[in-house]
Amino acid sequence: MANLKDLKMRIDSVTSTRKITKAMQMVAAAKLRRAQESAEAGRPFAARMNAVMSNLAGASAGSEGAPHLLAGNGKNAVHLLIVATAERGLCGGFNSSIARLARAHAEKLVAEGKTVKMVTVGKKGREQLKRDYQDIMLHHFDFSEVKRIGYANAQEVANDVMHRFNADEFDVATIFYNKFESVMSQVPTAQQLIPAHFEVDADAEAPFYEYEPSEEEILIELLPRALTTQVFTALLENGASEQGARMSAMDNATRNAGEMIDKLTIEYNRSRQAAITNELIEIISGAEAL
Repeated sequence: MANLKDLKMRIDSVTSTRKITKAMQMVAAAKLRRAQESAEAGRPFAARMNAVMSNLAGASAGSEGAPHLLAGNGKNAVHLLIVATAERGLCGGFNSSIARLARAHAEKLVAEGKTVKMVTVGKKGREQLKRDYQDIMLHHFDFSEVKRIGYANAQEVANDVMHRFNADEFDVATIFYNKFESVMSQVPTAQQLIPAHFEVDADAEAPFYEYEPSEEEILIELLPRALTTQVFTALLENGASEQGARMSAMDNATRNAGEMIDKLTIEYNRSRQAAITNELIEIISGAEAL
């Protein structure tokens, strides 16, 4: 049977851990509200931007004057994977699910004879992928000092990607992130950025616009902004998903710590009772011997 002192120390240790996980759960809940509001506020803008860009792209697709970002460079040999994860851990399977999706995509491309390159956003994704893909990692964006992801951070990532595309470093770019659905549900998502691809709600009524100047000229101006908007939306969705996953993980950790404390307390009481019984037996035996 375990020593009473050791059991007492374990109970105190798990109690302290439960206080920490409970505090982290409450902090994540507060951050989740702000992150969720930001993600949901950005969705209508992203949806409208996609609708406009889809309309413009449909009119310009296949034409000789189609912008480089829309038409691509005509090749499909080199793929750039932008893996966006969190800067911190303790958020369940949030980071692992994104890294797993990116790894599966990379393995599929390599099996098809493609060349894969990688850019990471967030320390945890880099840590999980660098063992297998360190040689193909081109750059890492560290936002650990950024309290709240903004449009300028997304612009930094988008500008780097567009610069590499213009330098002919890759042919296709895809960003990986978690799309926020609820506290319990975050969906690992892969979205193609270059050549530009705009998904529109199939049930939504297609808007009709007349453009001045031409569609091609407007696309040249709007495509970089649309790409930045897609990156920004991915980072916002990631932020809400991270806090939701952390809140859920810390809630589970707090519950598990409570169950462990209950079990240790029962074991401590049994051990204490056994020790008292042994002492009584010794006293009685000694008294009888006299």
